Amino acid sequence: MTDLIFEYIRQTRNLFAQLVEGLSLDAINTIPAGFRNNIAWNFGHIVVSTPGLCYRRTGVQADRQIPFVESYGKGTKPEHWIGGAEINALKTQARNTIDVIEQDYRNGVFVSITPFATSTYGLEMDTIEKVITATLAHDNLHLGYAMAIRRALEGNKK
Repeated sequence: MTDLIFEYIRQTRNLFAQLVEGLSLDAINTIPAGFRNNIAWNFGHIVVSTPGLCYRRTGVQADRQIPFVESYGKGTKPEHWIGGAEINALKTQARNTIDVIEQDYRNGVFVSITPFATSTYGLEMDTIEKVITATLAHDNLHLGYAMAIRRALEGNKK
């Protein structure tokens, strides 16, 4: 089952990267009326949230360094222009972090975790499988936000 979840996480991230690639930097940095963030922030947020949940929140590696977490972690908002180099770094990180998490999963790094619940779903996660499943749900939630932002941007052109 976990193989399928990793496959879906990768596919969601591929779709998200395609969405980002299909838009201009101006578009992915625009916050439309009625929204609190932009497409670039939503993409960055999923990239940093997954290792945060899998390593930091579980207590497996509470001090793990996560690139870009200061800009895209929980409680942040878009506060700077996100350029092409940063987007490319986030796309690479989106792929690489899932590969590392999957390898660590297979190597038994997550055998014992500290249970926790997220504010998004409120369900206690006491196994890494539950954390990884929540990651998939979280990624899809933010992909949906990004798609809604794109639709709002397209509506503004008409």
